[in-house]
Amino acid sequence: MKNKNETYWSQRYLQERTGWDIGYPSTPLKGYIDQLEDKTRVILIPGAGNAYEAEYLWGKGFKNIYVMDISEIPLLKFKNRNPDFPEAQLLFTDFFKYSGQFDLILEQTFFCSFVPTTQNRSAYARQMANLLKPKGKLVGVWFDIPLTSDMEKRPFGGTKELYLNYLEPHLVPVTFERCYNSIAPRQGNELFGIFTKK
Repeated sequence: MKNKNETYWSQRYLQERTGWDIGYPSTPLKGYIDQLEDKTRVILIPGAGNAYEAEYLWGKGFKNIYVMDISEIPLLKFKNRNPDFPEAQLLFTDFFKYSGQFDLILEQTFFCSFVPTTQNRSAYARQMANLLKPKGKLVGVWFDIPLTSDMEKRPFGGTKELYLNYLEPHLVPVTFERCYNSIAPRQGNELFGIFTKK
């Protein structure tokens, strides 16, 4: 039986209401990926959507990439674009219920996608730490935009201080600063962070 989150996101994809989808890897994550040398590391991209970052990694020779989404629709689209990508590494599942261990988790507009209750955001930080191997890293981009009381208007925002309030009990910030290389429409509205498991 489908849960309400799966239904919600599948409807968004079917109706092509995917305003977050820029059609290519985001500049901050692409820049980070370009510095990675160890192609054996095990990488997870949760809430991956069309997963352009995963496609970019795959094209650069990274083989241990896991693409996760609660909707099967973007996973099928990804597989169509990348027919050689292993089916076992496409994870059609709920992030909060998944267990596994990863060297690196890439965050791209995932945190801001679910209803911003204290319970959800605390569970996100706890689960990120659970999914990381010792010395594993969470790397990504968070929206630096006001969090309003509108529980429907995605993406849900926040501030550096608010995010750290949730993340620091579970993860150690290496860097968490305003992005210098955001795409033009997001300039000044993104934070780039690298966190390690405590």
